[in-house]
Amino acid sequence: MEYVIYIIIAYLLGSIPSGLLVGKLGFGIDIREHGSGNLGGTNTFRVLGIKAGLLVTSADMLKGTFATALPFIMGADIITLVIGIFAVIGHMYPLFAGFKGGKAVATSGGVILGINPLIFIIMLATFFLVLYISKYVSLSSMITGIVSVVVSILFQDYGLTILIALFTLFVIYRHLANIKRIINKTEPKITWM
Repeated sequence: MEYVIYIIIAYLLGSIPSGLLVGKLGFGIDIREHGSGNLGGTNTFRVLGIKAGLLVTSADMLKGTFATALPFIMGADIITLVIGIFAVIGHMYPLFAGFKGGKAVATSGGVILGINPLIFIIMLATFFLVLYISKYVSLSSMITGIVSVVVSILFQDYGLTILIALFTLFVIYRHLANIKRIINKTEPKITWM
């Protein structure tokens, strides 16, 4: 029963549509009607600018971190890896935004931050290095996932390896359209780095 309670909480936390809230409350627009139509940080950066993008990305990440840390904070004897997955699912298929959410990169990172901060730092460094070289947020997200799987294997944390592998598969699946655009050279590049 304890698992069910934390799974529901994690899903509901993940379902908080940060991009939608920032767009509507701060700018009076529905972010889903602009740019790529995605609720995540990348589309927010493109449509609303750096400050809004940072706010949404940070909020999306903290959803994952808080959902993962909550059982530990409450002293619950459960495997937090499992709980983190439901925060990510909530972000991708949010109850509060018609089940059409973001691509779960920031929320997945937040879950990993809550479980292993060192791997998260390596992920962050990888993401920004690839972003600096390629200028593609989507490509940076996918490569970061793959590198993170390898790093978690080196850390011999096999439970986390499975979790990161699942997150990476989620991220790649959610970026299939981006992969086609990268191949066709129509994927937008960032201009701020």
